[in-house]
Amino acid sequence: MNKLSFLFLALLFATTLFAQDSKVFDNLTVKSEILGMERNYAIYLPPGYETSERSYPVLYLLHGATDNHTGWVQFGEIQHIADKAINNGSATAMIIVMPDADTKQMGYTNTPNGWNFENFFFEELIPQIENKYRIRKEKRYRAVAGLSMGGGGTFYYALHRPDLFSSACPLSASTGPLTREDVDRQMQRRGMGETTESEKDEWFKNYSVLELVKTLPEKDLSSVHWFIDCGDDDFLYEGNSLVHIELRKRNIPHEYRVREGAHNWTYWRDSLPVVLSFISDTFHQH
Repeated sequence: MNKLSFLFLALLFATTLFAQDSKVFDNLTVKSEILGMERNYAIYLPPGYETSERSYPVLYLLHGATDNHTGWVQFGEIQHIADKAINNGSATAMIIVMPDADTKQMGYTNTPNGWNFENFFFEELIPQIENKYRIRKEKRYRAVAGLSMGGGGTFYYALHRPDLFSSACPLSASTGPLTREDVDRQMQRRGMGETTESEKDEWFKNYSVLELVKTLPEKDLSSVHWFIDCGDDDFLYEGNSLVHIELRKRNIPHEYRVREGAHNWTYWRDSLPVVLSFISDTFHQH
């Protein structure tokens, strides 16, 4: 082999290796007619995405309050952790979508004042994302996870649409009002303004995780693989514990983890590899 041929092969090998790297883009947008604005999102594309023709499973990964779509990128180290899990075989290659729920109004819910983020998520974000990227669109290949406020969003989305998600992993989740009497305080904290009693009743029915777990059909609850994780020093321990107890009472299969830790990124970074492995087990053929 002459020197020129060797250099060409070395360059080709290096280019192939580079093309296999994962990619993260954190300044992307989708158009929302429902919200009347462009919405930001970040996305992780696994190693090999750009050079393959295959379609991938997808994880919708939700941030917490005061963060935005870049939280899991900057503080959660999503690229490093996902790359490591895929490379060591504990997780399958997947696309990870991180939407922004902290522009104009914060949260993943619909609200009485007409800010319908949940409608946007299902009716606009998912269709646009899954048409733009090579994503497998069956329930089995779609998962949702998130931390704190995003843990609440994870609960809400999987409980409201169990037909869409094969697994759901709420971490240190905000579980909404535990009682009907708690609705006023939560609405005031979120700045929802004046609401009627019927709107409060509707909010409790839709956004109390405990109430949803008590009232939804068992077949719907059991159709989602649940992984619930909350630290022993987390201020949201009560709601997560009560949801676990209610799921046990109803004999709904789920994983419930209480580890040493508080409500912080150290805890969630440690949780993420386990989440990726858990949802990958659901993606795989058994």
